[in-house]
Amino acid sequence: MIMDMVSNIKIERSATSKLPSVDFDNIQFGKQFSDHMFVADYKNGEWTNLEIKPYAPITLSPACAALHYGQSVFEGMKAYKNEEGEIFLFRPKDNAKRINVSSARMCMPEFPEELFMEALKKLVEVDSDWVPTKEGCSLYIRPFMFASEELLGVRPADEYKFMIFTSPVGGYYSGEVHVKIETEYTRAAEGGVGYAKAAGNYAASLYPAKLGQDAGYRQLIWTDAKTHEYIEEAGTMNIMFHIGDTLITPHLDLKTTLAGITRDSVLTIARELGVKVEERKVSVKEVVAAAKNGTLKDVFGCGTAATITQVSSITHEDERMELPALTDRMLSNEIGQVLQDLKRGQVEDKHNWIFKI
Repeated sequence: MIMDMVSNIKIERSATSKLPSVDFDNIQFGKQFSDHMFVADYKNGEWTNLEIKPYAPITLSPACAALHYGQSVFEGMKAYKNEEGEIFLFRPKDNAKRINVSSARMCMPEFPEELFMEALKKLVEVDSDWVPTKEGCSLYIRPFMFASEELLGVRPADEYKFMIFTSPVGGYYSGEVHVKIETEYTRAAEGGVGYAKAAGNYAASLYPAKLGQDAGYRQLIWTDAKTHEYIEEAGTMNIMFHIGDTLITPHLDLKTTLAGITRDSVLTIARELGVKVEERKVSVKEVVAAAKNGTLKDVFGCGTAATITQVSSITHEDERMELPALTDRMLSNEIGQVLQDLKRGQVEDKHNWIFKI
């Protein structure tokens, strides 16, 4: 059945390419989009109308269920090109698995992993010229699914649309990243959807993030909803603390934090480098104390868009704590370099993380 669907992916190529208009030396994140997109519809209990077609707006009913009740999930990944022109994806099978975890929590249908991989492969092949070769640049890939049924009743929809489109991107963050520990607003709560990559999670974070940005902070460090005493994430990234000889990160047990693929990669690489790793509850008090007594060597966020984002300072209750110079961050710099080398096929892939197009 799945093989029949895979073989039925139709391809309609764009008559003209937008590629000549792209300045690859000045790419803004998420502002320019490649020539094609993959589209599939879920109706009558099955995925149909599988097609790669020219990137274009889609038509939606004003009663589209996702617009009213928020059934929408997504993923993010990147394609990289090496000097020989080979194209690599980093851990895409994990994205295929995770979007189904998110879908299950949002009461949405599963998108078959094998079909996900084949649609992804064919789309990147069609738009292979869009994968940048410049250092620090990549082709960002956005798979997503939403409830497309015309519905004004609060229930799971019966119809969905799954899509993938791509965008050439540069770095997500530039300049110094100053963050504030958030002690009023909450990103997620136990029993909620914090572990799902659901669109609504990001909408809920925008207002407190804007307040922080207006006060001069690039991002917030989210804390637990009950007490605001324990750290969960940083903005839209998982967060790591290098305290003494240990790399510490919040655990995933409470399902309030996204199980980041980059997070898992960072922890794996750190262990291979001989670094002690702890996944556990991380208190605000211990991080503040470590910053003050000089044992906090590094703080960095990690995620698909940002990869490794080093934090320059942390503010807690109006007290700003400066962190070591970015050039002195031996661990995060080394892990970041290993990740970049892996993603471009320049070092041995011991974990079968790389998928070659």
